[in-house]
Amino acid sequence: MKIIRILLGIIVIAFASYGLISRKFELMPFMMFFLGAFMLVTGLVELQRDRKRFEGYMFIIVSLFIFFVSIQGFLLN
Repeated sequence: MKIIRILLGIIVIAFASYGLISRKFELMPFMMFFLGAFMLVTGLVELQRDRKRFEGYMFIIVSLFIFFVSIQGFLLN
């Protein structure tokens, strides 16, 4: 899970940097999708650590919202 989190983090940073530098925002739904996957994995790691606190559940809820937003971005473009 640690490798997946690092890989997803690098992908999100790459998409965000490309969007900021080139000022082209066509790839924003992809960045949002990978950000949602990153947050989902982070929430699952928090829940697997037997620390069933608020943060793990909040990461999962926010990731579902981000997935919803990215799907809307794919459909509207």
